Amino acid sequence: MGALAVLSGLLMSVPYLVPHCGAVALVGLVPLLWAEEIAGRERMRRFWVWHYLSFVVWNTLATFWVCNATIGGGIFAILANSLQMSVVFGLFRLARKHFAGILPYIFLATAWIAWERWYMASAQISWPWLVLGNAFARTTSLIQWYEYTGALGGSLWVWASNIGIFLILRAIVSGTWKNLNAKARVCSQAALITVLAAPALWSSSIYRNYNELKDPLEVAILQPNIDPYHKFEFLTQKQQDSILISQIELARTNFASLKPILLLAPETFTSNLEASDPWTSKTLNSLAGELEKWPAASIIFGASSYDLSSSRLSPSKTARAIRDGLWYESHNSALILNPDRQTEIYHKSKLVVGVEMTPYPGLFTRLDDMLGGVMGRCSGQKERTCLTMRTRDGESIAVAPVICYESIYGDFCRGYIDAGARLIAIITNDAWWKDTPGYRQHLSYACLRAIETRRDIVRCGNTGISAFIDQRGDVVSRTPWWQKKILHGHANLNDSRTFFVEHGDITGRISVFCFLLLLAALLARMVCRRKR
Repeated sequence: MGALAVLSGLLMSVPYLVPHCGAVALVGLVPLLWAEEIAGRERMRRFWVWHYLSFVVWNTLATFWVCNATIGGGIFAILANSLQMSVVFGLFRLARKHFAGILPYIFLATAWIAWERWYMASAQISWPWLVLGNAFARTTSLIQWYEYTGALGGSLWVWASNIGIFLILRAIVSGTWKNLNAKARVCSQAALITVLAAPALWSSSIYRNYNELKDPLEVAILQPNIDPYHKFEFLTQKQQDSILISQIELARTNFASLKPILLLAPETFTSNLEASDPWTSKTLNSLAGELEKWPAASIIFGASSYDLSSSRLSPSKTARAIRDGLWYESHNSALILNPDRQTEIYHKSKLVVGVEMTPYPGLFTRLDDMLGGVMGRCSGQKERTCLTMRTRDGESIAVAPVICYESIYGDFCRGYIDAGARLIAIITNDAWWKDTPGYRQHLSYACLRAIETRRDIVRCGNTGISAFIDQRGDVVSRTPWWQKKILHGHANLNDSRTFFVEHGDITGRISVFCFLLLLAALLARMVCRRKR
């Protein structure tokens, strides 16, 4: 029993750790379903220990690297996420007591995807890193149809495959397979083959026939390679500015022309930038002075910004008091600096719980104040907005300023395309996790966003991996990890809208609807049985 549970956890971690192994997820949950079958048949008590163990193994192996940034946060993420998975599986076990046939397994699939949808869309404390559809992030040739379904379509594929394989194996082992007539056997086998092969074949066809829309924009990605653990102890902001400006000078020497070029620098490159008056920032003025030498260039870079307000009462639930009547509100921001000193700013909306954001601030800010202010209190925008690159010839190019963690949320990133984005620019700093699978996983999830939106992606990581990703989700070029580099290339702009962009996460919405219907039916049956 324990071996089957652990085996399932091991198998489900493989796609997140080993490139080109997404297909393992199509069978990875079969051992856990088999263990549950044995537990039900033998009326085993406390089986929750084993399925919780399975999810802990999976979460630990796939996301242990979070502990490099925050040990407490990493342990909490592993245990809490495993617990939520276990609760969903526990509901499935309850459904098996009241539903017959395939219905409990449909309940399981829809409940799981509904939970993932809640993680993606509504939950303030969310950790969607191990969404089942993300298992194919390094096997993008199999999931080109994400442009229709989004990543939760991959979650549906995973459950349909695992459940189909398990049910046929169970029928063979139990002997009921022999009792089926030839037509039923053929139909069952054909259905399973279709579930396994049809999405991959469809994806292959889309991949071969997709033509990248050609509207090139020149881009230079600046990877300064500043160790974030040493940033505040050993380097002044002036020294950090000097590193980035030296890269701009080198890029100008090698690539300068009259054509518009976008320069991209990493997340939180500078600190203490006042959002309402950014020109008080020495970094911004230094960059403006450098770009005067390169009139064709615009630059997007990250900043830890803030707003000050005078008020007797707190202007928001996340504001911190500096002194009586003066309040401070922080943001994780992206700025664009255009020729002629035009600027725009965007504040990151999907914030990392604890580190950047205090969840449910009406409740937890009081607790945080009692603890001395240990949690982050950044505030973000409610709506997605683009940064506009303005060229000297009057052209305006809307760029999606996706900051770090935001790139994990597919339906969220779709909002940038609704706002007019023709290109996605991801700025991040993954060095907190050190040389672990975390930064490679983070890069691969950007490939999913490229497929869903059919937008080229330019990605700047402070220490790597910086990359150009095309509209099929292929990494065209990339930098090494932990090296100071400039990555130069062209990204194609795109105005078209995919089915996913146009209609959103239909897979998730349908799953929520079906789950609620089945949950209502389950509750009704439980009530009826009690009355009997």
